[in-house]
Amino acid sequence: MGLPKGGSGFDLANPCETHTLKCQARVISPALRSAIDVAAGGRPRAVIYCRISRDREGAGLGVARQREDCEALAEQLNLEVVEVYEDNDLSAYSGKPRPGYRRMLQDLRDGRAGTALAWHTDRLHRSPSELEEYIDVCEPLRIETRTVKAGHLDLTTATGRMIARQLGVQARYEVERMVERQRRKRDEMAAKGQHFGGRRPFGWEVDGMTPIDFEFDCIREAAGAILAGASLRSLAAGWTTRGVKTSAGGPWAGSDLGRMLLRPRNAGIVQHCGKEAGPALWEAPLDEATWRSMCAVLIDPSRRITPGNERKYLGSGMFLCGVCGETMRAATSNSRNAGSDTHYWGAYRCKSLKHLSRRRDLVDAQVQLAILERLSRPDTADLLAEREDPVDIRGAQKDMRGARQTLDELASALGTGALDMRSWQVASAAARARLAAAEDILSRAVKVNPVAGLVGADDTEAAWNRLDLSRRRAVVAYLMTVTILPSKKGRQPGGGYWDPNSVRIEWK
Repeated sequence: MGLPKGGSGFDLANPCETHTLKCQARVISPALRSAIDVAAGGRPRAVIYCRISRDREGAGLGVARQREDCEALAEQLNLEVVEVYEDNDLSAYSGKPRPGYRRMLQDLRDGRAGTALAWHTDRLHRSPSELEEYIDVCEPLRIETRTVKAGHLDLTTATGRMIARQLGVQARYEVERMVERQRRKRDEMAAKGQHFGGRRPFGWEVDGMTPIDFEFDCIREAAGAILAGASLRSLAAGWTTRGVKTSAGGPWAGSDLGRMLLRPRNAGIVQHCGKEAGPALWEAPLDEATWRSMCAVLIDPSRRITPGNERKYLGSGMFLCGVCGETMRAATSNSRNAGSDTHYWGAYRCKSLKHLSRRRDLVDAQVQLAILERLSRPDTADLLAEREDPVDIRGAQKDMRGARQTLDELASALGTGALDMRSWQVASAAARARLAAAEDILSRAVKVNPVAGLVGADDTEAAWNRLDLSRRRAVVAYLMTVTILPSKKGRQPGGGYWDPNSVRIEWK
């Protein structure tokens, strides 16, 4: 007995008509395509979807194991697997895009297969909105869904769709309950000052509690350098040269180093839900005053520059124009003499109205000679004297603890209903202001004098040459104000054209 004609009127037993249907595959439903494949001696087509997420649901199965089980199911059902889609370490609950899943949906819409295989329904979706979209794709095309653990889902019937929705609700409930347990556990660990787990933090072993001495020394060194005026990029380059790796084993970039240094854990402070949650149990490489002072330097808006605009010269953005008082910027100048070629050189030029322009190398040389001469004087040690009154670190820390305790008590009263929102806002305003003032004091508590490494050095010039550009700029800013003045025209005494009196240095 021959095969019956399809809904389109074609005879599926006729090879010619079967070939015509294959050429029109875009307008044929997957169910009819499967019938055509079978009539042509092939097998119905299927796709496999595999996913594993950080929550380790699905009995801890990896993508490879899921794929093996789904391929075995396809063989058992006599299905030809035409594509396998994988999303590794992506949770269906998180809402993040899943590229493999999106490609599968599109291929199902295009009629590439009539069956979708998965290890379990919760590997496909855990969001009711995602399930409804999947039903909208599968129902009109009569696409079957078969799973290794949850069996067959017939989305073409009301009963099948109801079962799928019930499974989705159950999966969603399990995930939300798991998230609640994790949040409660993290709240408890934060209150106790414990490590939450996750990737190894730079400075500690995998347990997050045992310090690594070498990495502690690196953090302390970086904090001191930042306070002395060094840039993140220069520090990262130095660490890369020395072979210092990130906790993941990669090279350091300036942005990575900045994020690492800004962590509260470096000062022994637990961070929970993006906020400081109290003292930690682990040993820390920095005291709180040093860490807050370093953070104040790192988040200073004046340090925020685009990667292509990092300062590359000693005085750019720092030396002043003697006409208008604006800062000078790096530029290129030229000189054309009669009968000669045009000569170009690096220069400092007035940023505002281009009042002045001076050869950059000559200005820098004069400034550096002045610094070395100043450091050779007998009163060099005076450069290390503090210019500001000392900060009461203990008093600021006491104020912080008291303000936080007050805020915790007010929050508890708000939670129990003893205070309404309006009363809480009024009562907590003073405590918040007190906390902010104490944090501001600590952020200015520790300063590293940028000339400390130069004063008393056996070879001051060699010590200066070892400094990177960011440290040299910090020394210039600490010691002097440099102003570029109009120069005399023509040859100067001595036969040259350079006028040293056009560079005014005022010592601070």
